[in-house]
Formats: sequence, C-alpha cells, structure tokens
Amino acid sequence: MGGNSLPLVIAGVSGVIAAIILVVGVLSLRREREAVVEARLGRYTDLTTLSTQITQEEEEDKKKKEEKTGVITERLEKALKGRKFAEKWRTKLARADLKLKVSEYFMLHIISVVVFFLVGWQIIFKNPLLGVVAGVIGFFAPGMYVANRQRARLHAFENQLPDTLSLWVNALRSGYSVQQAMEAIAREAPEPTATEFHRVVREVQLGVPMETALDNLLRRVSSDDMDLVVTAVKIQREVGGNLAEILEVISHTIRERIKLKGEIRVLTAQGRITGYLIGGLPIVLALFLYVINPGYMGLLFQDQCCGWPMIGVGLALIGMGAAAISKIVDIEY
Repeated sequence: MGGNSLPLVIAGVSGVIAAIILVVGVLSLRREREAVVEARLGRYTDLTTLSTQITQEEEEDKKKKEEKTGVITERLEKALKGRKFAEKWRTKLARADLKLKVSEYFMLHIISVVVFFLVGWQIIFKNPLLGVVAGVIGFFAPGMYVANRQRARLHAFENQLPDTLSLWVNALRSGYSVQQAMEAIAREAPEPTATEFHRVVREVQLGVPMETALDNLLRRVSSDDMDLVVTAVKIQREVGGNLAEILEVISHTIRERIKLKGEIRVLTAQGRITGYLIGGLPIVLALFLYVINPGYMGLLFQDQCCGWPMIGVGLALIGMGAAAISKIVDIEY
C-alpha cells in the first residue's frame, strides 16, 4: 500500500511544484511587461511633453513674427489711408473677394517686382535690362491676377443672377419678406451669389439700412443687371408694388441679355483670337529665339542706337494693332 502510494505522492508534489513555477513565471512575465509598458509610456510622455514645448515655442515665435508684421502693415495702412489709388485697390480687392489689406497688396507689388527682376536677370535672360523689363511686368502681375479673378467672379455672378431672381420671386410668393428671401438665397444659391447676399443679410442684421446694404452689394459687384435689380427693390420699398412681378420681368430680361451676350461672343471669337495672336505671338517668338540663341537676339538688346529704337517701335505697333482689333470686336449691348 505504501509502495503504491509513493508514486501518487511524488506526482502530487511534482504537480504542486509545477503549478508554483507556472504562477511565478506568469507573474514575473507580467511584471516585465508592465515595466516595458511603463518605460515606453514614459518615453512617450517625455516626447509628448517635448513636442508640446516645441509647439508652444513655435507658436510664440509665430506670434512674435505676426506682431512684427502687423506693426509694419498697420504703419503702411496709415500711410496709404486716404490715397485715391488705395481706395481703388480696396474696391478691386472687395470685388475679387480677396481677404487682403491695401498695405498687404502694396507689399505684394514690391515682392513681385523684386522676384520678377531677379528671376529675369539671373535665371532666364542673364541681362539686367531684360531683368528691369521683367520687374515692370512683375509690378503689373498682382493687378492682372486681381482683375482676372474679379472678371471671372463677376461673370459667374451675372450667369447665376436669373436663377437667383427666380428663387427670390418664389420666396416672395411663398410669403417671405425681402430680407427672409435674401436669407434663403444666401443659404441655397451657389457661390459667389451666396456670399454676397449673406453679406447683405449680415449688414442688415447689424443695423445697416437695406438701401445702404444693397448699395454696398452693388459696389462689390459692378453689374448693370444687378443695378437694375437694386433700383427695383429701392423703388418698391419707397412707393410699394408687387416686387415679385417686377423681379420676374427683370429676370426674363436678364436671361435674354445673357443669351445675346453669348451669341455676340461666338460671332466675335475669331477677331478676339486674332488680337491675342497679333499681340502675343511676336513677343513670345522673340523670347523663344533669345533663349535658344542668345548671341543672335542679344545684338538687338545690346545695340542702343538701332536695336532699342526697333524694340520700341515694334512694341508700339503691336500695341496699336491689338488695340484696333479689340475696338473692332468690342460690341456694346
């Protein structure tokens, strides 16, 4: 009996020892994992703290730079205040929907002149005279961009105006007031119509009279069609009448005018493209020849007695030809 129980005792003791070893191993492994996790978390916390400190330092540096830039722009804004060209620039920026101050736009002109001059002199032409010409082009580059953006925005607004008036008419016939109808336009119309009417609604909510807010809209959007709409709204507010019917008639008139404009642009497309070719092709060809063969075209710019007068006469003739073609295809409607 004792001999038979000995193997059982040994097996039991071995099982208990194995269980103890297993428990101790699991606990030690868990402790090691916890230590590793804590170490990793500690490194992550340190990195997070370090990155937070770096971010705060970067934000402080950025704020300092913005404060310095703000002081410069404020002084420049005060210097430009009251100037006629500054007021014209402010109107152009408003019509192009560019969130720029007049001082920032002025600094942009200076930066553009410097960049165009250095690029034209050191990289493209290797000639200081042509670098000066490039600098002059750089002075007009920001204005050309603003004018192009303004023209595209006005074209989009005028094309959306008939649908805008239809929405306005439907809102008025549904029982909305004029301001509520404009709020509906600000919510549902596409850009840039939504932005412009949203500005009108905000100005009215801030206490600006409706007539003044509409005049501000007309100042930002220099459109004859919108002038007709604003005049109709002002007259209706003074003498009364059915504004929905008036706007419906104006909408029909504007649709016909847009259709007529499209037909005129199609008929005058060949003349406009001819003007672009006459004005741009000689200049592009001269620059291309100068790039591929500077020695051949360089004589034209180096000879002050013959070359420079020829360049001046050529540019004058190109400008006169382009202006004549532009006058021919410019049909008033």
